[in-house]
Amino acid sequence: MKIAIVHDWLVTYAGAERVLASLLKVWPQADLFAVIDFLSDHDRAHLGGKVATTSFIQKLPGARRHYQRYLPLMPLAIEQLDLSDYDLVISSSHAVAKGVLTGPGQLHVSYVHSPIRYAWDMQHQYLRESGLQKGLKGHLARLLLHYMRLWDQRTAAGVDEFVANSAFIGARIEKAYRRSATVIHPPVDTRHFTPLGLRQDYYLTASRMVPYKRLPLIVEAFAKMPDKRLVVIGDGPEMPRVKALATPNVSLLGYQPPEVLLEHLRAARAFVFAAEEDFGISPVEAQACGTPVIAYGKGGALETVLGLEHPTPTGVHYPRQDVAALIAGVQDFEAARSRISACACRLNAERFSAERFEQQISAFVEARLAAARQARRSALQWQTALPGDEPVPRAVSTESL
Repeated sequence: MKIAIVHDWLVTYAGAERVLASLLKVWPQADLFAVIDFLSDHDRAHLGGKVATTSFIQKLPGARRHYQRYLPLMPLAIEQLDLSDYDLVISSSHAVAKGVLTGPGQLHVSYVHSPIRYAWDMQHQYLRESGLQKGLKGHLARLLLHYMRLWDQRTAAGVDEFVANSAFIGARIEKAYRRSATVIHPPVDTRHFTPLGLRQDYYLTASRMVPYKRLPLIVEAFAKMPDKRLVVIGDGPEMPRVKALATPNVSLLGYQPPEVLLEHLRAARAFVFAAEEDFGISPVEAQACGTPVIAYGKGGALETVLGLEHPTPTGVHYPRQDVAALIAGVQDFEAARSRISACACRLNAERFSAERFEQQISAFVEARLAAARQARRSALQWQTALPGDEPVPRAVSTESL
C-alpha cells in the first residue's frame, strides 16, 4: 500500500508539525508533500529527515520569508500535487492541505487542526488585527477570503473521513462543511514535560506574542495585582505593547530555549493562558509538569483543563477575555489552590500523550481502510452478478445488507 501524507507548509516546527511528526512515526514509509518546505535541518530531524515534494510556490520569489503573500495561489498549488498513485492519503490541514485531489479508489483521511480560521468565523477578528477593515486592501482581503471559503467548502467533499483535534474544532467542521468528525486530540510530549516538585512564588505565561494570544491582557491584569509576580517567556510583534504595560512585578524574559521554559513550567505557581485556542498544547505541557492552569474558558482549554466544578480539578476557567475576569480567575485559583494537586495535573496531561495519539490515529485509519476494502468487495459482488435486468448478488450475507 502506498501512503502519502500532506501538510500545508513546512517553515517551522510548531504544534501542527508535532502532529505531522507523529503521523510519520506511525507510517514511516509514507511520502511527504507540502506547498513549500523550508525547514531547518534541526527541525527536519523531528520528521525523520524527510523532505517534502513541494508545489511551484517553492520556487517563487520571497517564498521562504513571505510565503503568506502567496495564499491566493495555494488552492491551485495544492491541487497540482499528483497523488494519483497512492492508496491512502492523510492530510494534516489548517489551511489548504485537505484540498488535494484524490480519486474513488483512494482513501483520504484529513486531520484538521481547524478550517481556515481567517476565512470562516475569525474573519472579522483577522481583518481588525491586520488593519484591513477599510480601504482598497480591506476590500481585496474580503474578496480573497470569500473565494477561499467557497474553495474550502467545495473541497471538503473530497475528504472521506474527517478527524478533528478537539470537539471545539469538530463543531467548526460541522458548521463549515456540514460533516461530522471524529475527535483525536493531538500529541503532547509528556515524556519530556515532567514534574520536579519544587515550586516558586510566581505565575508564568509563555507563547508567541501575536495578537490572538492576548499577552498584553495578562500583563495588564498582573500590573493591577502588584503583590503577585508574573514571568513572561516569548517574543513577537506584541512585545512593544507588553513592555509598555509591564510593572516591576512582571519579568519579561523574551525568547528562551526549551530547557529554560521547562525549568519555569516545573516551578511556577500556575500557568496563565488567555487565548482561544483550537486545542492549546501549552496548558497541557504545564499540567504534565504538575502545574495548574488558569485559562480562558473557551476553545480547547475546556477539554484540556479540568475546572473547579470537576471532582479533581487541574485549574480554573475564567469566562471573558478581559482584565477583570482574569483577575477574578487568579483569585478563584488562590481560594481553591488546596484542591488542585500536582498529581491530578499530571494524570490529566497523560490523556494527551504522543503514544496515545499514535495508537488512536493508527486504529482509526486501519478501521476505515478495512471498511473501504469491504465496500469494494461488496461492489464487486454486485458487478459480477448473473446477467439480467436486475443485478443479483452472487454471495452477499444478510449482515452486509
